[in-house]
Amino acid sequence: MSAPAVPPLPPPALYDHVLRLRRESPDGLPPCRGFDLPADLGTDLTPEPGPADTPSSGGRMPSSGKQTPSSGNQTPLSRKAAAGVIREALTPLPEDPAVLHRRFAELGVRGRHRHLIHSAVAALPLPADEHATARALARRLTRTGGSVPVVIAGLALLTRLGEPEDVPYLSTLGLLRPLTGPAVQALDALDRRSAAVLSLVTSVSRGELRPLVRALGTGDERAVRSELVAFRAEPRFLGATTARRIAEAVRLPHLLAGHPDDPVLLARAARLLVRMACASGDTTELPTYREARAVYETVVTRAALLPPTLDEHATLLSLALDLGSGPGALLDWPSGCRETLLDSLDRLLAEPCRTAPVDLAVGNPTDTGESTELTSGEGGVTSEADAARRLRARWIRRTGRRPFTAPAGPDSGLRLVIVVGDPVDGGTVETRILVDGRPLVPAVFPHGPAHSPELLLDEGLLRAGPEPRRVRLAEAWCGEGCCGALHVTIRRDGDRVVWEDWQRPPLPGIRGPASELPALRFDATAYDAEIARAEADRTWCWPARTVARLIKGGLVDRPELLSRWDARRGWIGTGHDDPDTAQVTFWYQPGLGAGHPEGDPLVFRWTVPDDGTPPEAQAAAVLRRLAEEDPKTYSRVSGGTRARAEELGYTWPFGD
Repeated sequence: MSAPAVPPLPPPALYDHVLRLRRESPDGLPPCRGFDLPADLGTDLTPEPGPADTPSSGGRMPSSGKQTPSSGNQTPLSRKAAAGVIREALTPLPEDPAVLHRRFAELGVRGRHRHLIHSAVAALPLPADEHATARALARRLTRTGGSVPVVIAGLALLTRLGEPEDVPYLSTLGLLRPLTGPAVQALDALDRRSAAVLSLVTSVSRGELRPLVRALGTGDERAVRSELVAFRAEPRFLGATTARRIAEAVRLPHLLAGHPDDPVLLARAARLLVRMACASGDTTELPTYREARAVYETVVTRAALLPPTLDEHATLLSLALDLGSGPGALLDWPSGCRETLLDSLDRLLAEPCRTAPVDLAVGNPTDTGESTELTSGEGGVTSEADAARRLRARWIRRTGRRPFTAPAGPDSGLRLVIVVGDPVDGGTVETRILVDGRPLVPAVFPHGPAHSPELLLDEGLLRAGPEPRRVRLAEAWCGEGCCGALHVTIRRDGDRVVWEDWQRPPLPGIRGPASELPALRFDATAYDAEIARAEADRTWCWPARTVARLIKGGLVDRPELLSRWDARRGWIGTGHDDPDTAQVTFWYQPGLGAGHPEGDPLVFRWTVPDDGTPPEAQAAAVLRRLAEEDPKTYSRVSGGTRARAEELGYTWPFGD
């Protein structure tokens, strides 16, 4: 009689694997992006080959009681098939982690399916009387599970049912690269600071924030304060999400309370608020930072401690813009509190000691200074830093009063405010849409700022005509094809204008489709007046931006200026890195002017610097030159392909 088969030993726990790696790490921290899986599990994360929706097993879903191939010979599961078998493996929830491990293995569920596992667990019906049992299972899965699918299932359960005692385990498991996201999500529901620390530890790919991460690990508040104010807080190092996570990790309100007379720490707190509110290159994070209101109040009430420098003036003005019409206006302010803070900033920024650095940087304390040169260094050559200071000072001159003054006219419930962000900070030009005083776009679509006035106003897209019009109000910073856009239909209904039929992606952290937004109704007469006022307002604009607008208008009216050179108009605006230049792009295809374009097009860019003359004269000169000279002779290739550029005899300016 043969001996009974001995069941295979369960794999070593991933939790124990991470503990060992932490002990072996010199400072207890993982490498950038987290620790790796054990070598024998690394291939478990490789994406499935083949079409995403081709069902395995001849289109039949494996199920309990049916024959399933052994784990070593299974046909790889497609995404569609995996979703079905994961639900099957989880129903009912087993009492023993080994059972779930065996189910996943038999059904072909692998680490590459971790996102589907998390979604399936999040959707499981869990009656209240089953919570304790499910929580106990989750703890066994996370603390003893030896595969990614099993541990992910436990993390997803703890996202719903976790308690404070689970925080240390989640913080440890999250150091393993494939588990970071689910662990952070579970921690966010339990302990935001621990979630923030884990997020920073595993997401810092460069060295700038590493010293701060080490200081957080020591728990030494003095070290945390020192490293917080030391790292470079430029936009490329400090996105909105990173800024929020830093504020949460260092316990910013507590840190400020312990250092009431520290202007350097106060300046860094203000900087974090500004970056959290930014929607260019990241998702707006300010409304999700729970302590935002308290930090705003502390920063503004202590703002007199900040030195009267150009940089601090720009930071405080950015805060005022966000409080007045940006994400800061969405916070849960007590009645009159936000207005009091704005009044305080208004008075502070008007003090002579704070306006003097602006006048000095512009170069002329009595003039607008738009074309005044400021020179320094050897031979009178303007340095890059001086140019940035002058650029920022001109922005302050144009923008300084805007957050503190409301446009005159009847109140339709709709206000349009054109806001230009700090140009040294990668400032975006956006058409902020206020409905009953609250900014619409960041409230319902935090993935990117509202579109520019050139798109929404110059094109007349917000006008309510006799026919309904579909309008895209904002687009995700990464593109509509990635994270979506905000669309609405605008129509006139008698003496009312209606915004309805909204379309948007889900809000971050929300499962399923976005909730339906209600229709907005405005008095038509007041609405038309507000649109006309905003379209006519150019007080926000600067010379190069006006030049670009006039060039674009001229080419819309006279397309033959480009078609005679086998070209057509592309994007026209101001330079991102140098806003004092107008950028003219055009597409070139041989035969285009005759209506028979040949081959793939090339994109050319012509950079037109502001020469200090009136914008109308500069735009007229550009249009005149386009009429007289082939623009390909004084522009450079900026798009297309190397092969096409060389075929047509042009130099390809980019590397391989």
